[in-house]
Amino acid sequence: MRPRDTYAEPYRIKMIEPIKLKKPEERERLIKEAHYNIFNLKAEDIYIDLLTDSGTSAMSANQWAGIMLGDESYAGSKNFYNLQAAIKDIFGYNFVVPTHQGRAAENILMSMFVGENQRVPGNMHFDTTEGHIRLRNARPLNLVVDEGLKTDSTNLFKGNIDLERLEEELKNNGPSRLPLVIITATCNNNGGQPVSMSNLRAAYELTRKYKRALFIDAARYAENCYFIKQRDPAYRNTSIRDIAREMFSYADGCTMSSKKDALVNIGGFLAFKDNNEWYEKAVQMQICYEGFRTYGGLAGRDLEALARGLYEGTEEDYLEDRIGQVNYLGQQLRDTGIPIVTPVGGHGVFVDAMSFLPHIPQHCFPGQSLTVELYREGGIRSVELGACAFGYIDPETGQEVFPAQELVRLTIPRRVYSDRHMDLVVRAFEAIAARKKKIRGLEIVYQAEILRHFTARFRPRD
Repeated sequence: MRPRDTYAEPYRIKMIEPIKLKKPEERERLIKEAHYNIFNLKAEDIYIDLLTDSGTSAMSANQWAGIMLGDESYAGSKNFYNLQAAIKDIFGYNFVVPTHQGRAAENILMSMFVGENQRVPGNMHFDTTEGHIRLRNARPLNLVVDEGLKTDSTNLFKGNIDLERLEEELKNNGPSRLPLVIITATCNNNGGQPVSMSNLRAAYELTRKYKRALFIDAARYAENCYFIKQRDPAYRNTSIRDIAREMFSYADGCTMSSKKDALVNIGGFLAFKDNNEWYEKAVQMQICYEGFRTYGGLAGRDLEALARGLYEGTEEDYLEDRIGQVNYLGQQLRDTGIPIVTPVGGHGVFVDAMSFLPHIPQHCFPGQSLTVELYREGGIRSVELGACAFGYIDPETGQEVFPAQELVRLTIPRRVYSDRHMDLVVRAFEAIAARKKKIRGLEIVYQAEILRHFTARFRPRD
């Protein structure tokens, strides 16, 4: 990757959206009214929104032009066939089930494969994947390599699944107990860390050996391909699309939230390599929950933007700039002394909240406390990926189980903010660091059983 100061963004800005920083007293009132949960804030009350990269991208002139060509036929829309051709070209998959977004594709997949008391291993399941598994009274298993949980490790592929533990699970649990494996690439939970081609290939060989299905959560597959190209010498001279084609050859299918690497504001899909029986079963559920097989809950114009965005997301100059900006923010924070997950990943910078706020124990939600403080300081919205997002009550013991990491994700939307916005984020952290010993923990006063972080309400602890 070239130094960031040697090139400019590979696009020109043709439209802007004004943003405004609320006064400190207003921000204090608003976060209190939101019950100290950033999901409850209105978008208009945010200055720099780093909550998620999902559906927050700026679309290109080419994608907007495609929207004007939307074919809104109920059945047989030409835009569906354009999407189908793009997925065949990039992923190599023959069967495509469009959905309104990624979690709908997950719902169909889990309905097909997962039942009560089953086990679903992966490197690290993200929140909606884990939620879908738990809703079926099944158990999600996170088998990421040990290096993947070490914040300051310099391992280049910290998203890899532990192959020994995976084989042990496959060997000790038959197909009725363990029906499929899911690899998330890049691995969101631990910092947007990539999965290596050799690890994915080996995991696929294990699932072939034990006759199980392997699916890829492909939300950020293009970023994973870019890391493979940059970090694995064997792929230095291979195109992003060729890397993608090989990646997906090591799976039976994939789910994708297209709101990430397909650069659209809505959309997703479930795709299968070559299993028509699975496809027909998925379509039955798609028609019930999403819509007919050739639109799947999306307007024709959105299908067209998605098809075009899939190609744009694999362009190397775009990926260099996108991942370069994430790295720029990460390096600035490291230079300031803020503890972050290293190496810097693909879609955001992950701050180690337990290291940054060691006086707040995990049961007092240091990650959530830091998201509140970041809004107070600079009107910046981030998201906690720690005790609230991934903590849960063990159904066997009744005890609260906390995740191994307590992170705050600064997720950068694609083609939206400039490096000057990133500089303001760094300055906000500098100000917080100067008073961090005064930051208080939080306690939950309301929570849902599943995916509690979206709607939880908090209050400051004494």
